[in-house]
Amino acid sequence: MTVSDPLVDGHGRQITDLRVSVTDRCNFRCQYCMPAAGLPWLERAEVLSFEEVTRLVSVLAGMGVHDVRLTGGEPLVRRDFPRLVAMLAAVEGVRDLAITTNGFLLERDAGALIEAAAKGGVGRVRFNVSVDSLQRERFHELTRRDALDQVLRGLDALAEFPQAHPIKINAVALRGFSEAEVPAFVELARNSVFEVRFIEFMPLDADRAWTSEQVLTGAELHALIDALHPLEPLVREPSATARVYRFADGQGRIGFINPVSEPFCSDCNRIRLTADGRLRTCLFSLNETDLRTPLRAGADDSELALLIRQAVWRKELKHHIGEAGFIQPDRTMSAIGG
Repeated sequence: MTVSDPLVDGHGRQITDLRVSVTDRCNFRCQYCMPAAGLPWLERAEVLSFEEVTRLVSVLAGMGVHDVRLTGGEPLVRRDFPRLVAMLAAVEGVRDLAITTNGFLLERDAGALIEAAAKGGVGRVRFNVSVDSLQRERFHELTRRDALDQVLRGLDALAEFPQAHPIKINAVALRGFSEAEVPAFVELARNSVFEVRFIEFMPLDADRAWTSEQVLTGAELHALIDALHPLEPLVREPSATARVYRFADGQGRIGFINPVSEPFCSDCNRIRLTADGRLRTCLFSLNETDLRTPLRAGADDSELALLIRQAVWRKELKHHIGEAGFIQPDRTMSAIGG
């Protein structure tokens, strides 16, 4: 087996998608993710440098991993983040580059990020922006930050760049909260360049207070939205996480990501790299593979590739949410990267 052979797990799934957390720090304190006081942050020396991230992405790209999503924490708080975007956009084999952000710093950084992707050679970068409410007080309640106006200005700034379209807005669906948000999100999806995606609440909260009763399912949301404006399904692409629908009158699209009620593990093609250089083969992995230590000890590409292959071969078949004996991982979403 050579370094360039496809990366396949023990269940026959080819891995082509990498989520890279560039920092565990975040400027929000969302209730479903982080305590109000925050979490202990990694020391600077523990976090992978841009050069180390690029090296690992290059090794993975050589094995057929061509989709790279940059996450956090909040990636835009990482100093000089556009430089990393340009470095990764220049990696041979990377075809799709995306960023998941809370949008707070987009007004400042949108242009620099678009320019960085073009400079690197990918030509475009896709964005998923997390917005759980379009009402200022409710946004403040959930994120513990009075920041909705700034996030919306950032979205408007990003929308000025056709290279970033379509721009996806992600809203975590929480029972007793998100139902009231549906009409505003539907109107946004129907009357703007943004595609709204509702994501079921997953057990990755720092307070470990998650219960299945808090999950507002995609099916329930679909019914609420379809009653307002009828929906028509679009064909789901292989390994896609979202079930996407268009409004029957052709005015906009909306999607549902249902990892709890309708797991999509069977064709999962994703792995994750944490900010401190650990490879995770599932969002809910209980084990990680340390790549930072061998990387800093001078391992060559073939040695790193072997470590990656061995870890990926052991990739979990499914996440086991809702099953007896399910164990929530030690890391929260902010420390894993979405």
